[in-house]
Amino acid sequence: DCPTRAQCTASKNHVKVVTRHVWQHFKEQLNANRLSVSGKEIYKHRKETVERSFADAKQLHGHRYARFRGLAKVKAQALLAAAC
Repeated sequence: DCPTRAQCTASKNHVKVVTRHVWQHFKEQLNANRLSVSGKEIYKHRKETVERSFADAKQLHGHRYARFRGLAKVKAQALLAAAC
């Protein structure tokens, strides 16, 4: 009997459905952890650890461009660069 029901839903049974991803709860926990004080401190060091290794791979090991085409061949290129 709500006078503004038409603004909320247009369904015939007057039910509003909110769709969430199966793992949405975990995604929210990760975001809360990332935005916490300790998460921000850890994130500052990302540029020195994770991002640096990708930059080195691009600059020093030829990962800027794939020399081959196809997933299997590019994986082989990455494996050889890592092994070297």
